[in-house]
Amino acid sequence: MPDVEIRNATPDDVASLADVYRRASLSNDGDRPMLLAHPETLALDASSVLAGWTRVGVVDGRVVGFATTRPTGEVAELDDLFVDPELMRRGVARALIADALEVARLHGWRRIEVTGNGHALEFYEAVGFVRQGMTATPFGEGFRMHLDVPG
Repeated sequence: MPDVEIRNATPDDVASLADVYRRASLSNDGDRPMLLAHPETLALDASSVLAGWTRVGVVDGRVVGFATTRPTGEVAELDDLFVDPELMRRGVARALIADALEVARLHGWRRIEVTGNGHALEFYEAVGFVRQGMTATPFGEGFRMHLDVPG
């Protein structure tokens, strides 16, 4: 596992985040045709960065992943979790989830919720998320999942 530094995203990170977002999204063969048919979905919304809800993973001075965890009352919604395809399966996403749990604990949020697609299901379950049902998304059904924040 590479040594991952995690910090708050800054406006200077937006171009790097957009690059990671696009490349990570397109790295999944099953999603690529749908995403290319709707290129607007590959544009990163930087509002969460500006609001302070996005954390970045940095390896050797380079942004290699990010997670956006947005408050919704006592619960946080994991809106984004993306890792540079070159570093997938190397612990970056796990480090970002561990950081999201710590951020949630510091804010007093009791759990983190996410809508994941079938490609991400195995990862989310491996880091402790529990399925709670299905939900409609613009591109088909997604799994609603939650992860309780330890006290």
